[in-house]
Amino acid sequence: MASTDTPPTEQATKSRPAYRDGNVLRWLTAYTASLVGDSVYFVALAWSAQKVAGPTEIGLVMATGALPRALLMLGGGAVADRFGPRRVVLGSDAVRCLLILAVAAAIALTGPSLWILIATALIFGIVDALFMPSVGALPPRITSPDQLARVTGMRSLSIRLSQIAGPPIGGLAMGLGGAEAAFAVAGLLFALSIPLLLTLRLRPLEPRDAEQPPTPASSTWQDLIDGLRYIRGQRLIFPLVLVGAIGELGLTGTLNVGMVLLNDERGWGPSGYGFIISAFGAGAAASAALLAIVGWLPRAGLTMSATLLVSCVGAASIGLAPDLYLAAAVAAVTGLSAGVFGSLSNTLVQTEADPAYLGRVTSVTMITSVGLAPLTYPLVGAAIGVWGAASVFVGSGAFASVGVVIALASRAVRRAELPRTSKDPA
Repeated sequence: MASTDTPPTEQATKSRPAYRDGNVLRWLTAYTASLVGDSVYFVALAWSAQKVAGPTEIGLVMATGALPRALLMLGGGAVADRFGPRRVVLGSDAVRCLLILAVAAAIALTGPSLWILIATALIFGIVDALFMPSVGALPPRITSPDQLARVTGMRSLSIRLSQIAGPPIGGLAMGLGGAEAAFAVAGLLFALSIPLLLTLRLRPLEPRDAEQPPTPASSTWQDLIDGLRYIRGQRLIFPLVLVGAIGELGLTGTLNVGMVLLNDERGWGPSGYGFIISAFGAGAAASAALLAIVGWLPRAGLTMSATLLVSCVGAASIGLAPDLYLAAAVAAVTGLSAGVFGSLSNTLVQTEADPAYLGRVTSVTMITSVGLAPLTYPLVGAAIGVWGAASVFVGSGAFASVGVVIALASRAVRRAELPRTSKDPA
């Protein structure tokens, strides 16, 4: 097994773009396998619940996993900083693998039952709260700072691929072998990631501030409070966290729940909904490919602010579009700009954060999208019921644009640049 602390030589790291770096590609393959496993697991869980329970119980099963994930994710970031992100990711995938394979065996022997599904969702959600901040904190440890934007783009492409491939794989497994087969496929995908993660070479990262990593004497709660204080004191990270939170709260519910209700209101039907969502996804995938290829964009802070503004205007315009094709075209532009915004924001945070706090910083940036943004779903639905889809889309875009004001008001954000320490070979 490769040494965990032996980095590639500086020259090799700087001269090789991330998409040619075997270390990055092993991490990306492991990450993709884990994400596809996630998608297959959720298909298996939802369809198994549908077979043994009613609509209320199905919602209970799905919420059982989401609640601990949201509540414990901040603590998961502190755990990642204390024990190291790769160790936590390895442990998380190992636990998820054993859990899901055990569930597959139990269902094969006894059939699906509500209590098995609830217990599985609860444990899986707890483990996810550890996994997600840790996997987000790994990129700076496997590549050089000038390649982080590329790795972020590659990671976004991996997410899109898993969203496309996971549900059909889960559905095929369910159709051929039932719930136990789908759970077994998910467990095997988690298992695939483990040997790949074991071979990763991690770059030693020295703390840049006077603060020190968590010590054995400190508690997880103290580590968490210390991490929040660290974020609050950072001139670049703090406004970026605020901007990202406002963007997520303003746009996520509208672009998910609101899109369904907009299609229903306009009479475009399920095919119209799929067309718009596919256009948005294509735009987001294009943005990920752009970052993965070019690896660097000038004036990153200003570019990030501009693409957030385009996303806000785009979200409002979708609600005002008079026909399906225009709405889909606007959705594609919105997906492209939102993808660039998210990638730049994430890369700037990762390059600026002290390594001793990276897990906690990552958990804070994730908690909004994973824990808080879904809380806006019922609010968006209720608002559309009262004011109509167009008004809510415009209002959501206007709210999210507050993030643009915050970004432009911060001198650190306006002047922020991505690392560019070397040129990629031709």
